[in-house]
Amino acid sequence: MDEEISIIDTKTRNEKIKNFLVQNKKLIILSITVIIIIILSFYSFQIYEDNHKKKISEKFNSAVIDYEKGNTTRSTRALIEVVEDRNSTYSPLALYFVIDNNLIQSKTEVNELFNILIDKTSLENEIKYLIIYKKALYNADTIEENDLLLILKPLINSESIWKSHGLYLLAEYFFSKNEKQKAKDFFDQIISLEIVNQEILKESQKRLNRDLSD
Repeated sequence: MDEEISIIDTKTRNEKIKNFLVQNKKLIILSITVIIIIILSFYSFQIYEDNHKKKISEKFNSAVIDYEKGNTTRSTRALIEVVEDRNSTYSPLALYFVIDNNLIQSKTEVNELFNILIDKTSLENEIKYLIIYKKALYNADTIEENDLLLILKPLINSESIWKSHGLYLLAEYFFSKNEKQKAKDFFDQIISLEIVNQEILKESQKRLNRDLSD
C-alpha cells in the first residue's frame, strides 16, 4: 500500500513539473536566453577591455619611443590621446611624461588634462590624491593662495598618505611669501598627523625649530 502511494506521489509530482514547464515555457526560454546574453556580454566586455588596454599600452609605449627619436609633436599628440582615453593605468603615466619632459607649454592645457584624470577617470583614491598633489605642485609658483587651497582642498580634507605632502606644500608656499603664522599652522598640522611621510615630518620639525620658533 505504501509503495502504491509513493508511486502515485511521484507521478503527481512529475505531472506538476511537466505542467509547470508547459505553462511557463516562454518565460523559461526567455530567462535562459537573458542569462546567456548576460554571460556572453560580460565576457565580450572583458575581451574588449583587455584589447583596448593593450592598444592604449602600445600607444603609450610608441609615444615614448617617438619622443626618444625626436618626434616630439607626434609623441605629444599621442600622449594627450592616452590621457583623454581615461585609462586608470596609462592616462596618469602619459600626463606625468608630458609634464616631466615639458611637452606642453600651456598651463591651461595641462590643467585641463589634470582635470580629466581627477574628475573623469576611475582611479583608486590614493592615485587620485597623488594627482591632485601633482596638480597643486605644478601650479604652486603661478597661482594665488585661494586657487592653491581650492586645488588641495580634497586632499587636505582626506586621510590620504599624501595629505602630509599637501600640507607641506602649503606651509612652504606661505613661508616663501613671509606669511609665517600661516606657514606655522600648516607645519603644526603635519606634526599632529597620525599618517605622515617621515621625511616631511623631519623637515617640518626642522623648519619649526629653526625658522618659526617663538
